[in-house]
Amino acid sequence: MSSITEDIDLKKVGLELMFLTPEKYSNADGITAVELAKLVELPVDTVKKKLNILKEKNIVRVKGINPKFWLFDEYNFQRLDDDDEIFYLLCNFEDVDFDKYFSW
Repeated sequence: MSSITEDIDLKKVGLELMFLTPEKYSNADGITAVELAKLVELPVDTVKKKLNILKEKNIVRVKGINPKFWLFDEYNFQRLDDDDEIFYLLCNFEDVDFDKYFSW
């Protein structure tokens, strides 16, 4: 298995963006890396690296320069190949607690 398939931090960032609701961020354009880092409880530098990995796959969009606002791109995510490592990582829900993303 490759390092992406086992990247827990990348999974946290990706899933948080995937299930992000407008109530969780302060700007209509998306969430900043700092806000996201607080939600996933990771260092900001780590979150920025993971966001760039997701951006390279075109499954997150970025608006602005300073600060940058990030949003998940559902359309491009669905267009990823089923064999793609990041697609597999974000679709593997075995260890995911959905209560974290939804309030029933």
